[in-house]
Amino acid sequence: MVNRFTDENAARTLKVVGIVLILSFLLDFLILLFPFKPTDRGWQISLATALVDRGIVPMVGLGILFAGHWIGTTTDSERSQTLDLRFPALILSSILGLIFLLIFPLHLNNVNQAKNQRVEKIAQDAQQAENQLKTQLSQVQAQLNSEQAKARIEEQKKQLKAQFTELVKDEQRYKQALENPQLPEAQKELLRKFKKNPQELDKFIAQQSDPQIIANQRLAQIRVRKEELQETTQQEALKSGLRIGISSLLLSIGYIIIGWTGLKGMGAVKGGGRKAPVR
Repeated sequence: MVNRFTDENAARTLKVVGIVLILSFLLDFLILLFPFKPTDRGWQISLATALVDRGIVPMVGLGILFAGHWIGTTTDSERSQTLDLRFPALILSSILGLIFLLIFPLHLNNVNQAKNQRVEKIAQDAQQAENQLKTQLSQVQAQLNSEQAKARIEEQKKQLKAQFTELVKDEQRYKQALENPQLPEAQKELLRKFKKNPQELDKFIAQQSDPQIIANQRLAQIRVRKEELQETTQQEALKSGLRIGISSLLLSIGYIIIGWTGLKGMGAVKGGGRKAPVR
């Protein structure tokens, strides 16, 4: 008597847990559909990712539900009083298998299209930045053609050289600069070069006062940044495609096996064995 009561309670508990897990997934699915934007690629990617991330929940629910049903078959009261939920559960499993099977190619295509758009956008932004830089360079070069501008630049170069020369010659100030934690290491390295070879100072000042050299450095930074962003975009797309795509395919296989083998065993699918009696 006690064992039968325990079996009934365990079966009922497992069935309730399984049903709650399945219903919670279906509720999440309905909530994720809003706002409904079926033509938006970003919405499709987000929906597919969310569904796959939650895809194992109803599978666990199905397993718990069928475990509860199996335990319940050992008691006469469970066989006579409990509603048999196996058939609708197997139908749901087959439907989920089809959904996850469709997600697999759709998600891969959406991720690939989104990646191509992002890479193209990065290239366009980089090209726009290069064009702006070239325009600014032309304007600066035009302004520097005047004698007044050239004289002002020469005066600034002399002042800058005098400041650095005094710094490297003054051993105390030089050591303090090298020991200053707030001074970037690149600037410390420049001071060491100036100390070792004064001609490096003239070369540095010439480079800093030449707008073409500065523009080339900025141009190189833009192109390096473009390559980094494009590489990051491609890596993220690959990771998303592999993770969601493979997970979706595995979930699809699992749900289809559960659904179709279960329906076949119950005789609901043509070619199945003897239809099991309703317990």
